[in-house]
Amino acid sequence: MSELNREIGERIKGVRGLSELSCEEFAKRVGTTPELLVQYEEGEAEIPVSFLHDVSHRFDISMTELLSGESAKLSVYSVVRKGKGLGISRRQAYDYQSLAYNFADRLIDPFYITVEPKPKDDEASLVCHVGQEFHYVLEGVVRMTIAKYETTLHEGDSIYFDSTYPHGMEAVGGKPARLLVVITGRE
Repeated sequence: MSELNREIGERIKGVRGLSELSCEEFAKRVGTTPELLVQYEEGEAEIPVSFLHDVSHRFDISMTELLSGESAKLSVYSVVRKGKGLGISRRQAYDYQSLAYNFADRLIDPFYITVEPKPKDDEASLVCHVGQEFHYVLEGVVRMTIAKYETTLHEGDSIYFDSTYPHGMEAVGGKPARLLVVITGRE
């Protein structure tokens, strides 16, 4: 795993230490197993953005601090220039750029996401976390799975959903898809 993954894992371990919760209690609060939590903390497993979002929400720490180790400083407005978002390559199929990483106390987390096509034999992995999501397809085609439902979105299409249901997406047509995704932390 990457050095960044290990650094994020150390910060998660620090949050758990400050919470004074056991590994089992912390894992339960963020919807994972103690075994997987230890793998995240040791930098031995890819950490989904949905997991980071849940840790951020449940333990009142900004996503920026989890990802970079620094606090967001801006409070009136924030500009992120094209291609300058805080890069988050958390999973092989998705490339995230946080578009508000430098704004403190934000209520939403907007991301520019590139979804790469997967080999045909790979299943889409599903995640769930507190909050709601809005996805707007800027380019390409994505197949969204939410709970037991599946829908295909094309350029210009959007979807809004409750992210406590298992969900995931995959690029279709053999080309990458690019989306604007906004995640809220409200339950």
